[in-house]
Amino acid sequence: MRRHEDKTGYDTLGDSLGLSISISADLAAARDLVRDYATSAGMPADRVDLLVLAVNEAVTNVLDHGGQGGTLSACADGTGVVVAVVDNAGLLRSEHLHRPMEAHPTRGMGLYVIRRVCDHIRLDHPDGRSRLRLFMGFSAP
Repeated sequence: MRRHEDKTGYDTLGDSLGLSISISADLAAARDLVRDYATSAGMPADRVDLLVLAVNEAVTNVLDHGGQGGTLSACADGTGVVVAVVDNAGLLRSEHLHRPMEAHPTRGMGLYVIRRVCDHIRLDHPDGRSRLRLFMGFSAP
């Protein structure tokens, strides 16, 4: 089981961004940008695929549930890539992240997928917005 909340110091995202875009309905463009960024940072292809999946789910949540737009930003260091998905509506809460998976879900699998594939996740609320940070290391934990 992956650790769900970051306790390792990835709170500095924003200090040195390598990628920053406004979230739009063009999910393919967001996926491509994250894929290109993570690949150029040196992340192996299998890990890039997992990160792109998690980012797709997080951005979809902003579009489906937020309604006030948001941003996607990323930075890399020698250990991996952190992607921050910010929802301007600020509706995402910790209890949403920790909800158990239903037996036969028809919706609501995005946060579960994010929890399962990311090495660390962290949620905070700067200025009333929801900021979900996803960390994917260059190698599996």
